[in-house]
Amino acid sequence: MIVERHKQFLKNYHKRIIPHPTIDHKFEERLKLFLLDPKNPILKDHQLTAKKKAFRSFSVTGDIRVVYKIEGNSIRLYDIGTHNQVY
Repeated sequence: MIVERHKQFLKNYHKRIIPHPTIDHKFEERLKLFLLDPKNPILKDHQLTAKKKAFRSFSVTGDIRVVYKIEGNSIRLYDIGTHNQVY
């Protein structure tokens, strides 16, 4: 699968994640795991509800989430941040 990063994801990634090298490294690990096995229970992948029901989310750390959507042959990352920031 191809991973695409939406401009909002890139903006929030640079603002919220890059300043924290440990979280940045954990994101890279979790993204690789997600690409190998999206159903791995460590990721806590789930469908979102209400206004975001078209999206899914997986966990990077206890509170950091990635919001994404599968679009054809691509996984498009839309947002990253704490639970409160992305929902």
